[in-house]
Amino acid sequence: MEISKLQKKLNEGKFVITSEIGPGKGTNLEFLKEADELKDKVDAINVTDLQSSVMRLGSLATCHLLIERGFEPIFQITCRDRNRLALQSDLLSAYVLGIRNVLCLTGDHPILGDHPESKPVFDLDSVSLLKVASMLMEGKDMKGNQLDGSPHFFLGAVVSPGYEPLELQIIKMEKKIEAGAKFFQTQAVYDLKKFEEFMKKVEKYKVPILGGIVLLKSAGMAKYMNENVAGVSVPDRYIEMMAKAKKEDRVKVSLQIGAELIKGMKGMCQGVHIMPLGWDKYVPELLSLSNLI
Repeated sequence: MEISKLQKKLNEGKFVITSEIGPGKGTNLEFLKEADELKDKVDAINVTDLQSSVMRLGSLATCHLLIERGFEPIFQITCRDRNRLALQSDLLSAYVLGIRNVLCLTGDHPILGDHPESKPVFDLDSVSLLKVASMLMEGKDMKGNQLDGSPHFFLGAVVSPGYEPLELQIIKMEKKIEAGAKFFQTQAVYDLKKFEEFMKKVEKYKVPILGGIVLLKSAGMAKYMNENVAGVSVPDRYIEMMAKAKKEDRVKVSLQIGAELIKGMKGMCQGVHIMPLGWDKYVPELLSLSNLI
């Protein structure tokens, strides 16, 4: 049975590095140059699926383009815009296009994006989508009809270690594992103590977890995340570091914070997932500071 390079590396117990890119809003493919910054430095690259409910080039096509450029993509697929027919069809399409890693997400509500009047679908959620993908891998569609050829995916999901109450996140994580999730990428982590507590509680599941790293661009961004992003808590120390940094030094300080978090995570989890939010060119330096390359 064919397995992805990401799955193979995690199976071998190696510390993995994933990052992500967001497709552009149009047909210009210049954004793929962001991925080129990560060549031979990360094990796989997530492709976001209409991130923040903003209309963009599709994740499926972008994953295929990344494969042509020698990358291993992780196909993010959300339930927001597709019914169960389209979700199953896109999963089959992903497989025949060479995609082997899939991250199943419920998705942000369209009201948050640039087409707030668009109709949300949410025919399935992330748990039921994982179940459907697992059924496809067993050779049957959601209604039990036999497939003429079945896919094989390395299925992933997301979890938020800083969410309160944490027990609810762990219950949902359990459901995702039962539905077929074989690895997890987390929401942004800034509190290593909380992350360590989370990792101890979920250790029994024996499933690889990649800690989420989002580079802070300013003190304002950190405060915004604290106030508006569920499960994210940026310590005052990091906010003060970003606030004191001169504008020309913010990148340097942000990378120092990111490297500190990655070094702290190395003994706790099986890898890191870096979400650069447009700062792709700084990822190699971050990895170097973190002693990962």
